[in-house]
Amino acid sequence: MAADHTQAPVLEALARYQRAEEVSFTPPGHKQARGADPLVREVLGDAVFHSDLLASGGLDDRLGRGRVLERAEALMAEAVHASHTFFSTCGSSLSVKAAMLSVAGPHEKLLVGRDAHKSVVSGLILSGVEPIWLDPQWDAQRRIAHPPSADAFERAFEEHPDARGALVTSPTPYGSCADLSALAEVCHRRSRPLIVDEAWGAHLPFHPDLPSWAMDAGADVCVTSIHKMGSGLEQGSVFHLQGDLIRPTVLKSRADLFGTTSPSVLLYAGLDGWRRQMALHGRDLLGRALELAARVRAAIEDIDGLHVNDRADFCGPGLAHDFDPLPVVIDVSGLGTSGYRAADWLREHHAVDAHLADHRRISAQLTHADDDKTTGVLLDALRDLSRHAPDLRPVSEVEVPAPGELRLEQVCLPRDAYFGPVEDVPASAAVGRITAEMLTPYPPGIPAALPGERLDEPVVRYLTSGVRAGMNVPDAADPELGTIRVLVEGAR
Repeated sequence: MAADHTQAPVLEALARYQRAEEVSFTPPGHKQARGADPLVREVLGDAVFHSDLLASGGLDDRLGRGRVLERAEALMAEAVHASHTFFSTCGSSLSVKAAMLSVAGPHEKLLVGRDAHKSVVSGLILSGVEPIWLDPQWDAQRRIAHPPSADAFERAFEEHPDARGALVTSPTPYGSCADLSALAEVCHRRSRPLIVDEAWGAHLPFHPDLPSWAMDAGADVCVTSIHKMGSGLEQGSVFHLQGDLIRPTVLKSRADLFGTTSPSVLLYAGLDGWRRQMALHGRDLLGRALELAARVRAAIEDIDGLHVNDRADFCGPGLAHDFDPLPVVIDVSGLGTSGYRAADWLREHHAVDAHLADHRRISAQLTHADDDKTTGVLLDALRDLSRHAPDLRPVSEVEVPAPGELRLEQVCLPRDAYFGPVEDVPASAAVGRITAEMLTPYPPGIPAALPGERLDEPVVRYLTSGVRAGMNVPDAADPELGTIRVLVEGAR
């Protein structure tokens, strides 16, 4: 029998709680807004506080006998063709760690695309898992990385048959997608699970013209951020499971290691409501979003100095397998400026916030929430940007390395370097040293260097020139990169 997707167990339980006017002698201490600071209430509104309550002993009874969360997760799983779904209120940064530790343990090997998010590296540091890095497919002309190929995973398994599984990021923040069906086949031929960090793919299951999503492609676990391309609240994430290579109890237990014991009912409600919205109306909503994206892409392409990266740019031999058109990635190099300068100018002069900004691109992420009004603001701002291009010059050059220069040698485990004896040295003196911190241009949050890798001159030049040009490297001990944290020599 098909699930009834008009239901929303979390939202319905929340409404019952509010109607009952229960009097709580439990956290949270604001007690349904009564104790919140009046100025805070003025900004946030009381509805936020009225929906902020305990998940157990509030939304549900102390033993969870209403099965509120369990029923909401089951509906989500059914909606996206998964066997099991788990909600997370700590973002996909938690979910991907739980997935990794369900596959590999300390000193066991995991194949990982080197374009992984910093949360994956954090999982490696915390767990002691040994990464076997796979190079992305690098477009040397456009200086952009796409997910590793299935052939690369095949070769890595041949070299490391003891690897416990594989992890790939798809879609990337730029919208390029891996051949997940082929990757799953490579893994399953060896009875090894495939983890997909699909943080940017929450919308994929709900429209046939979008790239295939991880569960339909045969992945074992996938991690999805509902707040990115969906309409959940920030930090709302889910991870899905299918097949028999990972036990649901193991995945749930690993998540419990990282998760909070005080989950936000607000975030649960956002996840539950988004599932209902997509299950009932997703195809229509996303169909309109795709039509809007096509019009916006064409309009941007007509603006002098701008080029929208499309399927022809991103897909093909040695590049991505598929392409999501909703992250509208705009190359601004024709204006003679950088993405950093362009993004700052758009915010300052038009109150338009770009998502990504790099040495030559900005990204305008579209979702089903956009319409002709919001995209009209974007197009007007971009046309004005083109007219004011001379004001954005000269631009500080970012010395982007060639593909072969980006790949650093992994000398020791990320965990050993991060927790080892460290020192901060001038950036110029860090060349040849083993880094003990993540150096991550953000967004998109993919480390250019990570603990345990030996820094080389091209990568140090890239990062230091990038910071001068406007790159943000927030996780470095010194975000200005006057110094870099490295492992004390001889300490390994």
